[in-house]
Amino acid sequence: MAASSSLFSSSMHMKVFAPKVSTFSEDFLGCHTKISCTERGYSTSKCCPNSRFLSIKMSSKGEQMKKTCQRNGIHCRALKIEQATSFSPGLKFQLDDVIEAQQFDRDTLTAIFEVARNMENIEKNSPGSQILKGYLMATLFYEPSTRTRLSFESAMKRLGGEVLTTENAREFSSAAKGETLEDTIRTVEGYSDIIVMRHFESGAARRAAITAGIPVINAGDGPGQHPTQALLDVYTIEREIGKLDGIKIGLVGDLANGRTVRSLAYLLAKYKNVKFYFVAPEVVKMKDDIKDYLTSKEVKWEESSDLIEVASECDVVYQTRIQKERFGERVNLYEEAKGRYIVNQDVLKVMQSHAVVMHPLPRLDEITVDVDADPRAAYFRQAKNGLYIRMALLKLLLVGW
Repeated sequence: MAASSSLFSSSMHMKVFAPKVSTFSEDFLGCHTKISCTERGYSTSKCCPNSRFLSIKMSSKGEQMKKTCQRNGIHCRALKIEQATSFSPGLKFQLDDVIEAQQFDRDTLTAIFEVARNMENIEKNSPGSQILKGYLMATLFYEPSTRTRLSFESAMKRLGGEVLTTENAREFSSAAKGETLEDTIRTVEGYSDIIVMRHFESGAARRAAITAGIPVINAGDGPGQHPTQALLDVYTIEREIGKLDGIKIGLVGDLANGRTVRSLAYLLAKYKNVKFYFVAPEVVKMKDDIKDYLTSKEVKWEESSDLIEVASECDVVYQTRIQKERFGERVNLYEEAKGRYIVNQDVLKVMQSHAVVMHPLPRLDEITVDVDADPRAAYFRQAKNGLYIRMALLKLLLVGW
């Protein structure tokens, strides 16, 4: 975050520099090469060379924020610094990487959405269509993707940048030969300015960000998170419903394995008086970590087995597919969960006129095709919004506000 000044002290009077460090959660940050923090009033952290851990305790507004790094008796402390306007044109984006939904606060979300709205107006051959000219984006996708990969590539090209792509990195890259993810990232960052990665392992994006010296965007890491999907989902809700505070949303389908619903829950928890309804087969119910998080933020939630009743209450029915690829050999459990909850004409009949049906796609049979013609079917508009959100993120990470 931009700030007018910073003050650091070292018990050994050693030269202190600003390593590249990434923030992934409020409670613990691994000190490696970079940290970005969206806490208002404070800038990106600096710490001692080769420090292994960074413990950060955020204080209330106006109080001192202390950041302490320690290794071999060397201590550095970041003291309170003056607040500056965070989103002024020309300033650096608050984050070095986009790894998880918890990185964003409300003010940053609002500012990103404003950039996305501007991206909707960029036309071919206009000055705005060349703002990323000369930049290269590498897409590393270890799992199949249509919308996410193509929307990122389209976003980069629509802003004048170029793309290096590996569609199936799990089979058609050196990973098939046993190369570690870290070695792949170190190699690819030498060819590009930003990396967009989808991986089959939860936590892989964090490992990539720790390794890379360039921005990394998590395009989905197994059953972990999918932060850019959550951003476009929240953007879509705001565009469709006209508000984010006070909404009721039903999350339906595979809530245990669905990284989209996990990230969406984290983001919507930042808004006031939001209520969640979880509708899922027993085998894929929402995990306790999300429920505990919502409870800790005093966000209301309840579980239900009645989709019709929930649909009648909600502003948003967010349907997801049962993810067969997460079941492995447990085919019987997949068959038990598949087709349990379907959005069809019966569901539409009880939905309010302003409400919408959303889906991260692809769909199988969990939304019947005849729903598509209803104006409340927002999922294809939702997919298009992904282009504008990803254009905004690429612009912000590479050239700033």
